[in-house]
Amino acid sequence: MHKLEGPPEFALKETSPNIGAGAIMRDKLSCTYDLVEQMQYLYVRVVKAKDLQGKDVTGSVDPFVEVKLGNYKGLTKHFEKKSNPQWNQVFAFSKERIQASVLEVVVKDKAVVSDDFVGRVMFDLNEIPKRVPPDSPLAPQWYRLEDRRGDKAKGELMLAVWMGTQADEAFPDAWHSDAATVGPEAVANIRSKVYLSPKLWYVRVNVIEAQDLIPSDKTRYPEVLVKANLGSQFLRTRVSQSKTINPVWNEDLMFVAAEPFEEPLVLTAEDRVGPNKDEIMGRCVIPLHNVQRRLDHKPVNTKWFNLEKHVVVEGEKKKDTKFSSRIHLRVCLEGGYHVLDESTHYSSDLRPTAKQLWKASIGILEMGIISAQGLMPMKTRDGRGTTDAYCVAKYGQKWIRTRTIVNSLAPRWNEQYIWEVFDPCTVITVGVYDNGHLHGGDKSGGSKDSRIGKVRIRLSTLEADRVYTHSYPLLVLHNSGVKKMGEVQLAVRFTSLSLINMLCMYAQPLLPKMHYIYPLSVIQLDILRHQAIQIVSMRLSRAEPPLRKEVVEYMLDVDSHMWSMRRTKANFFRITKVLGVLIAFGRWFDQICNWKNPLTSILIHILFIVLVLYPELILPTTFLYLSLVGIWNFRWRPRHPPHMDTRLSHADAAHPDELDEEFDTFPTSRSSDMVKMRYDRLRSIAGKVQTVVGDLATQGERFHNLLSWRDTRATTLFVTFCLIAALVLYVTPFQVVSLLIGFYVLRHPRFRQKHPSVPFNYFKRLPARVDSIL
Repeated sequence: MHKLEGPPEFALKETSPNIGAGAIMRDKLSCTYDLVEQMQYLYVRVVKAKDLQGKDVTGSVDPFVEVKLGNYKGLTKHFEKKSNPQWNQVFAFSKERIQASVLEVVVKDKAVVSDDFVGRVMFDLNEIPKRVPPDSPLAPQWYRLEDRRGDKAKGELMLAVWMGTQADEAFPDAWHSDAATVGPEAVANIRSKVYLSPKLWYVRVNVIEAQDLIPSDKTRYPEVLVKANLGSQFLRTRVSQSKTINPVWNEDLMFVAAEPFEEPLVLTAEDRVGPNKDEIMGRCVIPLHNVQRRLDHKPVNTKWFNLEKHVVVEGEKKKDTKFSSRIHLRVCLEGGYHVLDESTHYSSDLRPTAKQLWKASIGILEMGIISAQGLMPMKTRDGRGTTDAYCVAKYGQKWIRTRTIVNSLAPRWNEQYIWEVFDPCTVITVGVYDNGHLHGGDKSGGSKDSRIGKVRIRLSTLEADRVYTHSYPLLVLHNSGVKKMGEVQLAVRFTSLSLINMLCMYAQPLLPKMHYIYPLSVIQLDILRHQAIQIVSMRLSRAEPPLRKEVVEYMLDVDSHMWSMRRTKANFFRITKVLGVLIAFGRWFDQICNWKNPLTSILIHILFIVLVLYPELILPTTFLYLSLVGIWNFRWRPRHPPHMDTRLSHADAAHPDELDEEFDTFPTSRSSDMVKMRYDRLRSIAGKVQTVVGDLATQGERFHNLLSWRDTRATTLFVTFCLIAALVLYVTPFQVVSLLIGFYVLRHPRFRQKHPSVPFNYFKRLPARVDSIL
């Protein structure tokens, strides 16, 4: 294991797992999953039984099957008084934990005191066949039941028994021996599963006008606005400027909706009769499945909708049959946008909603979720700390969830998944969680799946067809600081289907064209993203097993927009580092001008003379220099994917109070004294920002006042200088002027003075509007 750069505890580690990719496999049949370690399992499929007979007088039987292998025991559900039951359940026993040599499948009769023995089937493990996909599933067979002495008993049991790997299609739905302590009602919560995000649409409602509205008070001019709601989303127009019964708005309202459409769009025209008091004048309901779908920027047809007036009579709403009022709308489902449910900085999907606009895939992403090591105990069970860990990975619309490994701080999943890639500049997110819904967790109602850590991998940082095997640190920020919760071992391979198509993607817009033709504001996108996250989390939490709300929100970074002093510092130092290149260049140029190294200054003079005399060489020289720098840096290119960096995030040096503020609820739940202290600190920071912004504004206003005659003497000087400069430049070759200016800038220190230059002094004396600010 080779450690890469970074703090030792939080560093990414390169690993060498025993996987099929890149290795010569001794057993060619075992390389079905080549990004994970092969895990052998004994599979037992209990299909059904017939002609079962009970021990009581009536001969009725309440059958169930017990599958025993050493200390492990799996049970099917039981049926009431059924002699021909059907179970069709699969049991999987990990081969590395098998210590017995005989498999025993026992049929029992459910009883109040002790279950009665009906019959059994025995298998020698050395004689069980091996099956590897893509072989067809092993056909189940009828086996005659035997009694305890080995004699034939009444009844038969249909079984299929085979040795396989985790690549077997029976694996995801099987009962696993390592989850033997989980009750039958919680087995669904530990299974692996693939989910698809619901198909999201932007709904654009253009409220144009209304006609023939009937106000309740006809003695005043109505102040009409339109309120619209879709599910839990509520928006409103402004109050119409035309205070008549035919108001006009022409405003756009944007919503997010998910297929299948469950909620209709409801619009109400309301009259503002007083402060915070609106009176409904009419209402219309529009089912979304009837709404036109737009793929481009061409406007859809407008349509008039009747506004129904609801009259309340003795607590019951009754529709008025008069449809005199109506509203003019342009409603459409926007298929040309990508509905953002992730931050644009690490989106996994950038395709438009409408499938007709999708382009062909450019590659395939394969990920093997191998194992985790050194996980922190997330709960206490039987007096000792433990963790029931599972992984969730999201890329595009496809979410995957591995099975839960119960009672293990070093779980081994060895599950492999595949995604289609449509854009290389996307990010896959992998999260590790502790399952809080086992052993009656659902009944408590308040339990949640705890986050253990998260990993992001940007596909554009991966070389095509190379297998990356690394152990990623799972870092989580707590009130007490950053904490390493363990490591997760992943194997990743990005396969390019067409190099040309992939390179062409770098010239394409990041988002679909509609985002640039009719752009949405930053505030709109932020609100719509929040609504999209709520819809996705609600839909996935209704799946079986559910992908819970707290899991989906953590994967989608629901709180990434919240204020954080730590993040602000991190972003400030990121900007400083970016500008550091310009600052370093400025220092180097200052050394040239001050002749710190005479030889270098002379060479720069010669280069400057050549470029002035032959200006056509400037651009070729610049591009040649950049290409040589790129080729030179190729030797030191990163050889591993990026990972969470505590130093870059300023997580390792964050003040405890700053972290407490970051984890505070919104609105705040802290004491008034604490809030006052933080408010004063924020005012102090904002004051510095205000000063910087004011200085920038001052410099801009000084440029503007060069020719504004705000200071007549200064403008006279500047205009005179411009006239003289124009005359000189007309009669003097440009190259001569460039050489003179260059030699003046690069002159030797003995020809320099300590005080500022004349242009600098003149500019600093120009007026600005800062004098007029209160």
